[in-house]
This record gives sequence, structure tokens and C-alpha cells, in this order.
Amino acid sequence: MKVPKLPLVVKVLIAIVLGVGLGHFVPSWLVRGTNTFTSLFDQLLKFFIPLIILGLVTPAIADVGHSAGRMLLVTVAIAYAFTVLSGLFAYLFSVELFPRVLDTSSLGALEAAGREFQPYFTIGIPPLMDVMTALVLSFVLGLGIAFSDSPRLLAAFDEFKAIIVRSIEKVIIPLLPFYIFGLFLDMTAAGKVGPVLGSFLAVVVIIFVMTLVLLVLQYCIAGAVSRKNPLKLLSGMLPAYMTALGTASSAATIPVTLKCTVKNGVSEGVAGFTVPLCATIHLSGSTLKITSCAVALMLMLDIPFDFPMILGFVLMLGVTMVAAPGVPGGAIMAALGVLGGILGFDATQQALMITLYIAMDSFGTACNVTGDGAIAVIIDRISRRGAGSSLRSE
Repeated sequence: MKVPKLPLVVKVLIAIVLGVGLGHFVPSWLVRGTNTFTSLFDQLLKFFIPLIILGLVTPAIADVGHSAGRMLLVTVAIAYAFTVLSGLFAYLFSVELFPRVLDTSSLGALEAAGREFQPYFTIGIPPLMDVMTALVLSFVLGLGIAFSDSPRLLAAFDEFKAIIVRSIEKVIIPLLPFYIFGLFLDMTAAGKVGPVLGSFLAVVVIIFVMTLVLLVLQYCIAGAVSRKNPLKLLSGMLPAYMTALGTASSAATIPVTLKCTVKNGVSEGVAGFTVPLCATIHLSGSTLKITSCAVALMLMLDIPFDFPMILGFVLMLGVTMVAAPGVPGGAIMAALGVLGGILGFDATQQALMITLYIAMDSFGTACNVTGDGAIAVIIDRISRRGAGSSLRSE
């Protein structure tokens, strides 16, 4: 009998429980051994991050520019606007609420001193380029391919993207639970895990509420554009929301999302075009989670930040989310470069971001999928207006 595979979020939760449970009594030599693995994995991540950016962002920009149909560009623009607005909403919500409910000194111990259990050895794996170089190069190459119409170069980057996605899916993601286990084993053995888990739980609950508020705002916008009841539109997407909670996959939820979108009055042609496209390019929920978690960590670790820094982060994160691979944990892996390059997150902070993000994976996916329905309503209204104006001109 074939044993079913455990979802990534379950593996991560098991890793956290085992790390916390074993960390109270394991010998120091075992902690040093796991820290050796986490140190090597840190180096591997640092090497992969520029390649992930180059391999995902370049073909994404080239594809949009190469097939620049009007409806495609409008859909991409609205999806990007929704994503950026979700990031800014997350920032405003977070800076107002998190300081009131979180202990802003709870994770200070993580920064006050280095690891108390040093790895047995480390191996440096220098990346081929830094993060900002990879981002700029991706824009230059993507726009160059789009405007020069270079099918061979586009095909080469598509193949490179396939290699990167395969590497994430078969190497990085399977090793993440072991990495997180080592991180929590070390924190527990060093006496740091108590405040970490308490803060994490508060962040998870708050972000779940934020996703619900964001959906109401998105459907208020869609209702205003389409002149329909936003709450009725939102309730019509409930089956897609619940399906996404269970599957944690936008792609797997597409049939249900299509059905709900058509029931909300969107034409089948627009729904058939918009929903599958937005399942790939629209990640408002993921952006909200990443931005909120980043703000929470910066507050708890007393890392200085301001609105201009977060605005630049959100604008770049929106581009990165469009290019994120459709594998579990793919969005946070694609965002690591922006977290490190703009916010200056080190390996430990990135590991905490990964843990927080994956623990809420289904919340973000459900928000993404349900928001796709709002975009479809807006696109349907725009297409009907376009058709009406063309008839009047005739």
C-alpha cells in the first residue's frame, strides 16, 4: 500500500515539535552536529537565491512583454496593484497592532549573541552575484528579450527556470523541515525558544484576521467597479476559499474558483482567461503574510525600518511574487532575495520567516484564490465596457 505524502506544513510542524521536545535534553555534540547541517544549508540558500531571482523573474518579465495583449496587460497590472496594496495594508496594520500585542524584546536574545553551539565545520559557497545585481540583471534581460523578440534566449531562460523550479522542488523544499528542526533544536538548547513560540502564535492569529479584512477590501473595490454587492460576491467565493484551505494550492483549486467566479456573474470567457492566469501571478495573500512577518520580526529584533524602506520592499516583492514557482513554499523561497537584499535579513531571520510563512501556508493560498475572483469581476466589467464602446463607435 502506498503511503501518502505529508504536506509541507505538517512536516514543518513536526520539525518544530521535535526540535523543541528534544532540545531540552540532547547532548551538545548532537546540537553541534545539527548546526553543522544548518550552516551548510545556509550557504546553499545563499548560493541559490540569486539564481532563483534570475531564473524566475527574467522569463516572467519576458513572457508578459512578449505576449502583450491588452487584456493580459490589464490583468497583470490589476494583479500587481492588488499585490502591492496588500503589502501596504499589511504594513499599516502591522505597525499599528504588533507593538501592542507582541513583546518587542522577546527575540532580542537571538541577536545578542552568536550561536552557543558552534558547528563542527563550515564550507563557504559564494554566490555568483549579489541579490541586487541579480534583480537588475533580471529586469535588463527580461525587457531585452521582450522588446528584441529573441525566441532562442527566451527558450533558454525557460529551460533555466525549469532547472531552478526543479531544484527548489526536489532539493531545497525537502531539506527545509530538517533545517527548521536544527534551528529550533539549537534555540531550545540555548533557552531561547519560549518567547519565540509565544510570539509566533500571536503573529499567526493576527495575520489570519488580516487576510479576512483584506478580502473584504478587495471585494469592496470589485463591487464598486462592477456595481454589485461586495458581500454577495465574497460569499459566492466561499467554496473556493475552503477548497484552497484544504489543498494549499492555487492550481488545484482552479476548477472550483472558475465555477464560483462564473456564478458571480463573470462571463465564462473572461473567467477562463483570468482565473488560471491569476492563479500564477496574483499572490496578495502571500505578500500580506511576508510583509507582516517581516515587520513583526523587525519589531521583535529591534531592527530599524521606515515606510520608504517597506515601500521599496513591497514594490520589489510584488514583482518577485509574479515570478514565484507554483510549489509549496515557492513564494517564500522566491522572496528570500528581497528579504536579504532590501531588509538585510540574515540566515537566522530568513529561517524564522520560512517557518512562519509555511505555518500559515493555507491561509495565504485561500486569500490568493479568493482574491482572483475579485480581479475576474473587475476584468469582466472592463471587457463589457470595451465591448459597449466598440459597438457605439460602429
